[in-house]
Amino acid sequence: MRRTNPHPNEGPAFWRPEKQVLRCAQHDNTLIRCNRWLPRPTNQKFREIYNAAVKTWDVAIIGGGIIGLSLALALRKHGAAVLIVERNEPGREASHAAAGMLAQCDPHTPEKLRSLAMASFQLYPEFVHELEDESGQRVDLRQEGAIVLDGDGESLCPNFQRLTPVQLAKLEPCLANSAKRAEFWPEGSVDPRALTAAALKAAKHREIEIASGAPVVEIQVTHGRASGVKTQKTHFAAAVVINCAGAWAGQIAGAPTFPTRPVKGQMLSLIAPRRDFLRHVVRGPGAYLVPRSDGRILIGATLEEAGFDKRTDANTIQGLHQAAANLAPDLGQARMLEAWAGLRPGTPDRLPILGATSLPGYFVATGHFRDGILLTPVTALVMTQVVRGAKPEFDISAFSPARFR
Repeated sequence: MRRTNPHPNEGPAFWRPEKQVLRCAQHDNTLIRCNRWLPRPTNQKFREIYNAAVKTWDVAIIGGGIIGLSLALALRKHGAAVLIVERNEPGREASHAAAGMLAQCDPHTPEKLRSLAMASFQLYPEFVHELEDESGQRVDLRQEGAIVLDGDGESLCPNFQRLTPVQLAKLEPCLANSAKRAEFWPEGSVDPRALTAAALKAAKHREIEIASGAPVVEIQVTHGRASGVKTQKTHFAAAVVINCAGAWAGQIAGAPTFPTRPVKGQMLSLIAPRRDFLRHVVRGPGAYLVPRSDGRILIGATLEEAGFDKRTDANTIQGLHQAAANLAPDLGQARMLEAWAGLRPGTPDRLPILGATSLPGYFVATGHFRDGILLTPVTALVMTQVVRGAKPEFDISAFSPARFR
């Protein structure tokens, strides 16, 4: 059964009336229901059957990473009833594996993406403040900046600073003095795991529902528009569907597909030799270092075309550890805490896919590649505007799904 709802481009569809009109797709019988009058099932299996047969949502979001969670929160602010459908556990894929660098000045950012990346960086403090306030959890946003050693490009930020050896030693005494060129860039970092945990807690607080443990296999279509999603276990009815499935976004049948692919990245974390060992993000030849406030230092990362293989390789991890020791010699003896691999969602042109698809009611927000954490606030902002039929605050025409037709 599904609730009748206007096309998203005809105006906001998220202010739910006191009584909702539900329509049976099979018999076309109109019923009047009010959700609060319906008994809540307590058994998990029965709840899934009940939801599939009776309950509807304004928006179903495929993917419970930080992109999907933040978009769900933004839509919920406008009164939307939101369901997130996650293949595994929320926040345990690319969001869990990311380093969390907020690299707005990176010259390797595609030119079409640069203004959006810088805008998202500016949105971060308020974005984090709201999540911390609602969840009661610390996200560990650090804005000390980044030190770039022997970089292979010019900073995109005009207010960068070239550092003398004396200045570099004063900022970070732990670094080796072998760099020929050192610069300070106004960047930052955030702990993606803490960020995702806070977003997940905020989502539950706002009564955003989450169905996890089964991937979406098909977009359901009724009368030429998206009407819900089908998983391996059940189906969920929704007026709007948004694909935020990351590297898996192109594997869903029944609707336009996208050329996303997994790009593997291996990383490790060390326990810092002492308190305040490293304050800034450091990017240098062979590795980058990202400090956390709890004493961890993250080291990354590889770029591998390896399909959906998330296994780590001991020699690769050892090579990253050695590259980190070349930058900060004391890290050579630091104890390794963890090693892992994640799958970034890549696209052929290294640009994200954002906006409405050719199927009415079906939208996409994926393909963020190495910038998913950085682009989270602005993605939530512009996609909420697009889904609600408003003009996006930033131009996202370069990221339209139509470019892959």
